[in-house]
Amino acid sequence: MSRTARTAAGAVAVAGLVFGLGACSSETVDEAVGKAVDKTVTEKYEVTYEVTGTGVDEIQFHGGEGEAMEPKLETVKAPALPWKKTVTLTGIMPPAVMPFALEAGGADVTCTITYKGKVIKEAKGEGMLAAGGCVAVSPIVG
Repeated sequence: MSRTARTAAGAVAVAGLVFGLGACSSETVDEAVGKAVDKTVTEKYEVTYEVTGTGVDEIQFHGGEGEAMEPKLETVKAPALPWKKTVTLTGIMPPAVMPFALEAGGADVTCTITYKGKVIKEAKGEGMLAAGGCVAVSPIVG
């Protein structure tokens, strides 16, 4: 192939790329981003909270009510351990479970958050106000 033919073929290829890329409007990209954001905000997902150990006086957790960044806490007083609860959350709402032990001698506590059979957060604690809890990032983000 002559140099002129190669140059012409290259020019045709570049023109095809320019016209092909020009067909992708920013509106299409904006729509795709908007759909992804809508899905992230409205998609529902289930997590299972578990608390094991001894000496827990109260468990607080995000149960799915409230706003994504200001979830309403639900409370279980004097829970029987081991304790387990599956909840449905929405969008970017973070799954969270916080066991509290107020005894001076403290407690020995483990909490976990499971999503689709996989532990996404686990924490262990001993002592007053044990464990501080488990808080994870919403598994549908990212």
